[in-house]
Amino acid sequence: MKPSFWTNYHSHSHYCDGREAPEAQVRAARQQGVRAFGFSSHGPVPFANAWSMKPERLEGYLAETRALQQKYQGDIELYVGLEVDYVPGLCGPGTYAHALDFTIGSVHYVDQNWEGQPWEIDGATEGFMKGLVEVHGGDIQKVLRRYYALIREMVEQDPPLIVGHLDKIKIHNLNESLYREQDDWYQAEIDHTLEVIAAAGCVLEVNTRGMYKRNLDTYPSATILKKVLARNIPVMLNADSHAPEEITARFAEAAGVLQAVGFRTLRVLLDGTWQEVPFDQKGLFL
Repeated sequence: MKPSFWTNYHSHSHYCDGREAPEAQVRAARQQGVRAFGFSSHGPVPFANAWSMKPERLEGYLAETRALQQKYQGDIELYVGLEVDYVPGLCGPGTYAHALDFTIGSVHYVDQNWEGQPWEIDGATEGFMKGLVEVHGGDIQKVLRRYYALIREMVEQDPPLIVGHLDKIKIHNLNESLYREQDDWYQAEIDHTLEVIAAAGCVLEVNTRGMYKRNLDTYPSATILKKVLARNIPVMLNADSHAPEEITARFAEAAGVLQAVGFRTLRVLLDGTWQEVPFDQKGLFL
């Protein structure tokens, strides 16, 4: 029987809105059977927010994580990245790519809020609804079309290596109170976005944070993952962990979802090389 292992390239430490230091993450990753682990704190943004890394901390983050790479060499593979916000004209994955092993590109902001500041769509539903009503007249289709247009713009103009939590905006759609994911207009947005991702050759993460924090399904959902498989878009399994104990949270269940859809391999960064590795619900295996 070949030994199994996990990988996780989406993690947050106390350099941004995560808990504990990077080395605490490394120790937990080793305990949880992780062979390759990526640091990916939220990269700095040129405006005030509550959860991104402050610009003055970036140099220390890079120095500390690179030092941990050397300290644990031969024990666990460590890679240094950032989850970078795409905000047109302000920042994107290319902003920091020169200093990193990988980038995760995510859209957490859609244009401006009622105060003319970047409108966060990944925070409290109260703030999302205020922006939806006061800025967009309650037009959820308009907001979702713009959200997916921004993801496409990022992938076409400033492509990351990994596209983060594709459909996370659904966190505000409890019991489909705002829109129905099966509606033709929504599926058309997904189709268009996946076509752009496929053309760019990006990896799409399957993110489990909604499963263990909000009792949701994966980001993206199994319905979308069927379309991903049909387009031969490579996928990886990530936890989006904000605490050491979350590094492999709900991985077995998510792996089962991927298997049921028809995936047989995951894209991983091992030995410094991106490669396809087979997996089952116990982990990846070589």
